[in-house]
Amino acid sequence: MVKNRFMRMILFFDLPVTTPEGRRTYREFVKYLDSDGFIRIQYSVYCKLCINTDSAKTLSKRVMRECPEEGDIRFIIVTETQYQSITNVNETYSLQESITTDDRCITIGGMNDEN
Repeated sequence: MVKNRFMRMILFFDLPVTTPEGRRTYREFVKYLDSDGFIRIQYSVYCKLCINTDSAKTLSKRVMRECPEEGDIRFIIVTETQYQSITNVNETYSLQESITTDDRCITIGGMNDEN
């Protein structure tokens, strides 16, 4: 059985923000997502690249531990191939989303080879 090497967790959430406590909880959850390496792909939709299935399972446990008690929080784990098949109608990507891929080589433009 072949394991898919790269996986993505896509996390969707709606949290109540009608009270100061709700807004604070929202900010803390988003801060957690940012600090754990998630990238925002739309409002209240975040994703994170995982290196394998085990990493995705570990991430699932962390998210479930960190999520607020109130609100609606869901996630799905898909292969990187499935994630790459998403159609982005307007083709708008944040810089962070553009560079977070499973490519092992990153080319930085503007570098001068002469020293």
